[in-house]
Amino acid sequence: MTDDRDVTAQLNARGDVAVVVPAAGAGVRLGPGAPKALRLLEGEPLLVHAIRRTAAAPSVRMIVVAAPPAEVEAVHDLLAPVAPVIVVAGGAERQDSVAAALAVVPDDVGIVLVHDAARCLAPAELFERVAAAVRDGADAVIPALPVVDTIKEVAADGTVLGTVDRSVLRAVQTPQGFRAGTLRAAHAAAADSHTDDAGAVEKLGRPVLCVPGSDFALKITRPIDLALATHLLKLSEPA
Repeated sequence: MTDDRDVTAQLNARGDVAVVVPAAGAGVRLGPGAPKALRLLEGEPLLVHAIRRTAAAPSVRMIVVAAPPAEVEAVHDLLAPVAPVIVVAGGAERQDSVAAALAVVPDDVGIVLVHDAARCLAPAELFERVAAAVRDGADAVIPALPVVDTIKEVAADGTVLGTVDRSVLRAVQTPQGFRAGTLRAAHAAAADSHTDDAGAVEKLGRPVLCVPGSDFALKITRPIDLALATHLLKLSEPA
């Protein structure tokens, strides 16, 4: 359990954004070891890198991390030197972890961003870009990049059925931003598990806006992604 100081933890009292970080996943595609968010990148857990960049965004008032239930105290102690955070026990599914973190976000915080710890190098400027679009009137906002590979639709037997027009496709990243009421409504209405909160909002019939993403917001899923992230750490972060 976290103490009372944690429940009121704030970064910027004038900020209007809460960032929810689901970080309870096992990360089996990275191979055996610690929970995914606690795997090391250049000597520091992915989660530490993620929180450091999140906390650098000026409009972020608070950060809520959903950690593996057995690691709540350890994660709090890990992050305390990085930024003031609230740490709650996550669930079996990503959706459960987001809901648990969302439950402690106060009603007076109007914008909620959901961010994957696995996208630990997403720059502060990306958080501000997404939040600004919500602030300007969008119900839901996702950062995205154009798809650069040729995409084929393939049958179960491996036969190519056709080539997809990649000009209308986007690779979606996090942080994803929402009006707080919209995200809460989407979670309340969700009948099945989802890995993309914007998808839950789409099912409500609400529009979702795309803004430019960042090459630095890659998702670390496989060992090769760790190698690429190690290289990116040596570069200046773009907007």
